[in-house]
Amino acid sequence: MSEPGWRTLLTTRLVVLGAMALRPMTLGVRGLVVDAERRVLLVRHTYIAGFYLPGGGVEPGETLEQALARELAEEGNIQLDAPAELHGVYLNRRISKRDHVAFYIARAFRQSAPRAPDHEIAEAAFFPLDQLPETTTPATRARLAEVFAAAPPSPYW
Repeated sequence: MSEPGWRTLLTTRLVVLGAMALRPMTLGVRGLVVDAERRVLLVRHTYIAGFYLPGGGVEPGETLEQALARELAEEGNIQLDAPAELHGVYLNRRISKRDHVAFYIARAFRQSAPRAPDHEIAEAAFFPLDQLPETTTPATRARLAEVFAAAPPSPYW
């Protein structure tokens, strides 16, 4: 089979650029980091209320796994010792009709040191499942219920 010609490549590029302009999509990652005592890492940001699973946006040129590793390192001083398991991909309707979150579970990791507060992260700590902070977000509680209480998975974050 012959390679596509310049017209095909140009047309494909124009269609992709048009789709991106008309229907931009955002992609993020969140990680459920579970330690040996079944405690989970939660973070509280300085700019938004509540406790969340660590994570954030996927940067251009980054794979999902690279984004997860970067966010876990930035938000919790976590280094993965083995690949995290992809649990699911969710539509985050609270953000937009085009925002998706890839949710991973990490059980093989090390923490270089407890995460000190700074201008972005007010607090990052491991919590027992029965002692989650009151302000743990509904989406975080829903993902924990899916993983630990066999709740039916939702397609929505």
